[in-house]
Amino acid sequence: MAMAKDLLVSVIALAWLWSTIFPVAQASHIIHDVNRFNTVSKSVQQPYRTAYHFQPPKNWMNDPNGPMFYKGFYHLFYQYNPYAAVWGNIVWEHAVSKDLIHWDSLKTAIVPSEWYDIKGCWSGSATLLKGGKPVILYTGWDNSSRQVQNMVVPKNPADPLLREWVKIPQNPILVPENGINVSSFRDPTTGWLGPDGRWRIIVGNKEDKHHKGRALLYTSKDFVRWTKKQHPLDSAKLTGMWECPDFYPVALLGNKGVDTSVLASSVKHVLKVSLDDKKYDSYTTGTYLFDKDRYVPDNTSNDDEDVLRYDYGKFYASKTFFDYHKNRRILWGWINESASAADDIAKGWSGVQAIPRIIWLDNVSKSRLLQWPVSEVESLRLKKTDRNNIHLNSGSVVEITGVTAAQVDVEVSFDLPSLGNVEEMDESLSAQQLCGQKGAASKTAVGPFGLLVLASKNLDEQTAVFFRVGTHQKQLKLLMCSDQSRSSLQTDLDKTTYGSFVPFNVKERNLSLRVLVDHSIVESFGEQGKTCITSRVYPTIATGGDAHLYLFNNGTSSVTATSLTAWNMASAHQLH
Repeated sequence: MAMAKDLLVSVIALAWLWSTIFPVAQASHIIHDVNRFNTVSKSVQQPYRTAYHFQPPKNWMNDPNGPMFYKGFYHLFYQYNPYAAVWGNIVWEHAVSKDLIHWDSLKTAIVPSEWYDIKGCWSGSATLLKGGKPVILYTGWDNSSRQVQNMVVPKNPADPLLREWVKIPQNPILVPENGINVSSFRDPTTGWLGPDGRWRIIVGNKEDKHHKGRALLYTSKDFVRWTKKQHPLDSAKLTGMWECPDFYPVALLGNKGVDTSVLASSVKHVLKVSLDDKKYDSYTTGTYLFDKDRYVPDNTSNDDEDVLRYDYGKFYASKTFFDYHKNRRILWGWINESASAADDIAKGWSGVQAIPRIIWLDNVSKSRLLQWPVSEVESLRLKKTDRNNIHLNSGSVVEITGVTAAQVDVEVSFDLPSLGNVEEMDESLSAQQLCGQKGAASKTAVGPFGLLVLASKNLDEQTAVFFRVGTHQKQLKLLMCSDQSRSSLQTDLDKTTYGSFVPFNVKERNLSLRVLVDHSIVESFGEQGKTCITSRVYPTIATGGDAHLYLFNNGTSSVTATSLTAWNMASAHQLH
């Protein structure tokens, strides 16, 4: 049986490789025999389950893996424990969607079955080869506890749902050699094709001697046999393990995405790494020197305290892909829990994916990235509430009625007061430390002002998303915070207050804020996506119909909410 199985796998893999080199036309068809993703158990009735964010019915989920658009469907794979609400027994689960919002679950795509992945099938990426044929590279935890890189191909590339995947007989295609730490060698990226006809990928790594994070670079002519370059694509001392790296181009002008293999004077490149030591994602923008196979970052660095981040809250192990269907680059990120493992076990699940975001280069700074929820999420908008020119004196708290405050999309604009007398912020503190030191209740000249979401009627529970203006290191700065310190009466939770400085134009004197609230998720986008903060909260009173939404101003100067629009949001999950 084993020999027969090996022969079958070899035949399928060879047939796939042949079809990649000599592609033939395939009939496109749609299959409808999938199970609804959220024909879920009783756990869906729990107050912290989301209504329009992606999450499996039960058990543990972490990293988003291998997102792509293929034959009319968006595909999302993700790290999943099929047996428990804690990490372990990791497989690649698989779901598909026509619109990135409503999802159908398929059979598990990759499971531990061979010596090279028997202890777990860890994160990786999908690549569309010439002719649009998909492949997946993933990290296997082998029977010697090494991290090795493996490849799977679709059993039937004509199937738009890509329901079955086959491990190629050449696995593992990459192993940790020549002193590479066997426990710090993981998460292969999407490949890009160079002008020399060779594919390139990077693999995350840590060099123990200098605690150096590295993006190890490999090249290949056939995507199966790989050669390691002598130097990494990039590295930085004292940054620890670089997990889930991502490397891609962004256009210098406009917000359209570009294919991962594009090399041109009209693009810059982005290198994102997930810092295992700090548990957040950081990125740099810079120049990819193809002739030297090196990436040179701009004046930002992965070892800078104020490093650029996609998101300054709960957002990790992110992954982008180029959506050639709509010419955009889409970002996925994992939102982990802020409660204990015991709480996760009790409720039977753990982990949610953030709303997918489009991501592009800020055409003004040319160094920061902007993010915005995909437009498809707006299809869930229901009843709309509009309020205009709400004057907020010092100490004002104004309820926004007529909304389902536990499940809402809010956009608000503020006019700033005079900035002639603002506070001097402590220069020794980072933005997050400043947010933690002075939360939503601390008065300054300009701010805090913003929204109280998932708030109880008496305000004993509230998550405050707000702005403050002050000087920091002799510069006028806009601080954006998400204050979870009063988010729940439950005590044994991570209630870290998150924050970052937001670039803003002082002359315009107008600020914008968008917040997506989904029961236990608060995703906030400041100044049209210049700064994003995701929070995970677990109110005990402000749940369901008992959640409220407020505007507030605790600054000594008055501010005006020139416009506020809030939409009740429909559920994206079809329940049976």
